[in-house]
Amino acid sequence: MQARRAARELALILFSQFDRVITKYSTKDFNDILLKSVRILTNNASNDLKLVIRPLIEMRDYITDYEANDKSNLERPIGVKDKPVPIPLTSDMIEKIDELLDISEKALSALEIAEFTTLENKSDVLSYTTKISELYKENHEIVDKQIKDHAIGWDFDRLVRIDKDILRIAIVELLYLKDNETNHKVIVDEAVELAKKYSTEESSSFINGILAKVIFENGIK
Repeated sequence: MQARRAARELALILFSQFDRVITKYSTKDFNDILLKSVRILTNNASNDLKLVIRPLIEMRDYITDYEANDKSNLERPIGVKDKPVPIPLTSDMIEKIDELLDISEKALSALEIAEFTTLENKSDVLSYTTKISELYKENHEIVDKQIKDHAIGWDFDRLVRIDKDILRIAIVELLYLKDNETNHKVIVDEAVELAKKYSTEESSSFINGILAKVIFENGIK
């Protein structure tokens, strides 16, 4: 996982912890909430991995029973080890496997972010996350106006909180942090991926559309 990708995801979790007007937070508050956010990530990862265990046990038991009850093994002498048998790839098993993969990927992602933020040589993750927060604090009215102006037909106050936070992070990067290292396409792609991961497919399309308008209006290249 790239450092800036980890920073964006950590910033999103940080933004979700704000429970009052952004201007009332200090840099120390940001740092304290960041540490809390890392703990939330690691705890969620731990819980997700625990959730994986039960379906794995169920799948193992299913396969064991399927093997034992196969005609070829039922006819074998008692005490003789069962021989492997072909297993039909049912839609039910595919669904279970997909669920396990999804949970595992999210857990691994969370652990990667936690690792990035705790390794000394990866302090740029915390620095970039804090920079996003500080710049949003300084320019929150401009950033939110960008969302309001381009979310035509939508009531800003009724927008899903996580979608607004993803947009806020991306707009801060586009307007105040874009450099030669990260072009606007990467910023938009990362915002869309965050939406797919934490929100919905509809949200990812909505966010992509808003950011396209922000880029056009501000002449970002």
